[in-house]
Amino acid sequence: VQVVESGGGLVQPGGSLRLSCTVSGFTFSSGDNNGAVVWYRQTPEKERALVARIIVGGGSTNYANSVKGRFTISTDNAENTVYLQMNSLKSEDTAVYVCNAVLRGSSYWGQGTQVTVSS
Repeated sequence: VQVVESGGGLVQPGGSLRLSCTVSGFTFSSGDNNGAVVWYRQTPEKERALVARIIVGGGSTNYANSVKGRFTISTDNAENTVYLQMNSLKSEDTAVYVCNAVLRGSSYWGQGTQVTVSS
């Protein structure tokens, strides 16, 4: 299983970005709660923090309080991809965003993608 993130970059405050987390070697199946994908973010000053989580089969989601109402996590089962739509971005959202797939009890990590919110 491989996990690959993409979509990071530089954006102005108030802007939007969509991150992608593509999982290869595992098939997402609707209605089968066979795993979860979690987006975390990390900066040199702070510990890794959960941003959003989705059950890939059932679609149940959870968000950090700091991103509720601004970020949306979703899945495209056909593409084995989890998206993180980030709107109304703030400078404090600047971080390396890392995707973690927990599938049938095993944990797989991506390499991370940098998001920088700055004018």
